[in-house]
Amino acid sequence: MDTEESTNTKEVSRTIYPVLFALSFSHLLNDTIQSLIPAIYPIVKGSFHLSFAQIGVITLVFQLSSSLLQPLVGIFTDRKPYPYALPVGMGFSLTGLVMLAMAPSYLWLLVAVAFVGAGSSVFHPEASRMAYVASGGRRGFAQSLFQVGGNAGSAIGPLLAAMLIAPFGRFNVIWFSFAALVAIVILYRIGKWYKPKSIRNYILRKNKVKEAVQQTLPRKTVVVSIVVLLVLIFSKYFYFASITSYYTFYVMDKFGVSVQQSQLYLFVFLFAVAAGTMIGGPLGDRIGRKYVIWLSILGASPFTLMLPYANLFWTITLSFIIGMIIASAFSAILVYAQELLPGNVGMVSGLFFGFAFGMGGIGSAVLGKLADTQGIGYVYHICAFLPLIGIVAAFLPDLKKTTSRKK
Repeated sequence: MDTEESTNTKEVSRTIYPVLFALSFSHLLNDTIQSLIPAIYPIVKGSFHLSFAQIGVITLVFQLSSSLLQPLVGIFTDRKPYPYALPVGMGFSLTGLVMLAMAPSYLWLLVAVAFVGAGSSVFHPEASRMAYVASGGRRGFAQSLFQVGGNAGSAIGPLLAAMLIAPFGRFNVIWFSFAALVAIVILYRIGKWYKPKSIRNYILRKNKVKEAVQQTLPRKTVVVSIVVLLVLIFSKYFYFASITSYYTFYVMDKFGVSVQQSQLYLFVFLFAVAAGTMIGGPLGDRIGRKYVIWLSILGASPFTLMLPYANLFWTITLSFIIGMIIASAFSAILVYAQELLPGNVGMVSGLFFGFAFGMGGIGSAVLGKLADTQGIGYVYHICAFLPLIGIVAAFLPDLKKTTSRKK
């Protein structure tokens, strides 16, 4: 191994904290922008005279545009890494923000959220890959640190919307374009770090060796495990759709709170999601990802079942507990899937981020229609049972034990 390759080997075998923190902060900015969309639903519902079903369609368009392209982006960049894909994708989000602030009709509103979604479809698989590269083997930690930035952004978005948009109108969304510009600068610098061919080639060689070493499970077991993980994603993100899209309407309808108060309560839930995300990845590194996945989905069910019957104080408290428990699952699920299919980091990241967003969009549309016909409270009675699906995690193999037997 020559001096240059030795240097690159050392770089990819240690945790590169500046890159991870930069990716996490970029994720915060990206998801702050994304979270503005559901946060301004009460505003656009009134100004465009929309039904809950039409609100659900907005989420569906946003989530589909941010999900369908993600696996394709991941597959393409697994074969041919493109270091500057991230700032290009953020440019789409910037365009969508400007259109969202100025949209004169419901149709243009849909086009605007599609642009923001397209930017997200590039950001998540590529940024997740770079977090994997910078992890130095601490994959759960790296994925959690990356994810917690996004969750923090999702929590901050509604809070900023309550302060800057709700009192002054939708046009104030335009100020968030500065967040997109800052993200473009940061992501360009990350691209410069990722650019050297020698580092990329070493990563590709390392993944190929790993793929040969770690294929200890039968193909059927791998396929069944991926299906189980996708079922768990369905459970998690259908339930999350009930909160992120309709929680503000739920507390306004049931407890008579104002729009600004409802957005603050949504912030409490999203803050809990950020905290739970940071716990799940490192815990999975220590005790095994299967157990974190199992407990984080199924473990939320007692609290989701109590939520529809709670008063305002306990609704806020239970939503905090639910957010923290369920959120701990995603980092563990994603890294578990990457370990099932080594050498396909971009494809796996794109598939799981894309499927998660798609389920969130479909869930929002379905639940919006249900809210129109049966009432917003009925949505939470039905969704309370979704975390019980977490029982299927029992069918996942323990990858730590499998690796130990191989050794």
